[in-house]
Amino acid sequence: MNLSISIAAENDIPIITKIYNQAVVLRSATADIHPVTIDSRKKWLQEHSPNQYPVYVAETQNEIVGWCSLSAYRPGRMALGHTAEISYYVDENFTGMGVGSAMISHAIENCDRLDIKTLFAIILDVNKDSTRILEKFGFKKWGHLPNVADFDGRECGHLYYGFRVAS
Repeated sequence: MNLSISIAAENDIPIITKIYNQAVVLRSATADIHPVTIDSRKKWLQEHSPNQYPVYVAETQNEIVGWCSLSAYRPGRMALGHTAEISYYVDENFTGMGVGSAMISHAIENCDRLDIKTLFAIILDVNKDSTRILEKFGFKKWGHLPNVADFDGRECGHLYYGFRVAS
């Protein structure tokens, strides 16, 4: 698949929202239980600076098929300013085609330019696909919060996976 990755723009928000809401329905890829709105995603995108905490979109044949964001960890706490949370979501019609790997690789490659030394991901412990992809890139399990998420009586935990980009 010929894939290009670029910085997300405001006109990408509807497809970013659609892809994220696909994950909401799964109840294994995010702890949100209600779909998010386009308006809430506009505010979210504005909080992501392309030069510090970018949102990337993956595109093939003029169609956005996934997105990846780097977000501040505990904003305002300056000692944590070189740490970012990575999140990634792939359109349900393009899973298993290398989109997630391409986005994670792109994000890691840009960490030096962004002055990010440490990445971490927070995933539900039932999300085995994310566990595998993170481990493929060298992320290690740094923590587990058991049974903190409740999906109408079905509980699962949060895993924290970390990766030291720079030493």
